[in-house]
Amino acid sequence: MNKNEKFVITINRELGSGGRTVGRLLAEKLGVPFYDKAVIKTLQEKYHISPEEIERLKGRKHSWWADVERILKIDSGMSMDYYMPKKGDAPDLLTTDEMFKTETLILQDLAVGESCVVAGRSGFHVFRLHPNHLSVLIQASMEHRMERVARKQGITPEEARKIIDQVDKMRENYVKKYTGTSRYDTRNYQLVISADGKTEEQMADLIMQYIED
Repeated sequence: MNKNEKFVITINRELGSGGRTVGRLLAEKLGVPFYDKAVIKTLQEKYHISPEEIERLKGRKHSWWADVERILKIDSGMSMDYYMPKKGDAPDLLTTDEMFKTETLILQDLAVGESCVVAGRSGFHVFRLHPNHLSVLIQASMEHRMERVARKQGITPEEARKIIDQVDKMRENYVKKYTGTSRYDTRNYQLVISADGKTEEQMADLIMQYIED
């Protein structure tokens, strides 16, 4: 990946690995926007963006994304609260083919406009044909993940394990349905990092080192 040209870095991660925080820190180090599920979901819900609306704007003129930016009021300071499943939450089964298509179009056009870091949303697949794309997977041992989720949510390790198992299943089903591959298949990534024994800052620095080499 050449950081001197327009680029996109995708961070796929396991719940409890700290991957989203790594993505945010990496974006800060690179001075580019950071996008995740919370941002995309908010754009869809608040502004009712659909594939049809995107296609309508595209058909009106070539610089259609400028219109979308005005509609969405996107800027580099945009920040959303991250959703982490709580005890008792039902699995997220509400994703539809249209929602996935909308997410994909929004992400791809965000990357056309500027360099960015994207967490989750099957980014490794969405940007697989991007000419300047770095795909990263951040994993961790179950013990590491349980400890982190339990600490973040103030729950027991046993409760954390149930949440992790639920989210792992949900995310794997999502990825398989919409990409035809497994999110655990390391052939989808250029860089795989284990979070065990590392801070989020250290992992972000590892990615920076990889980019610089």
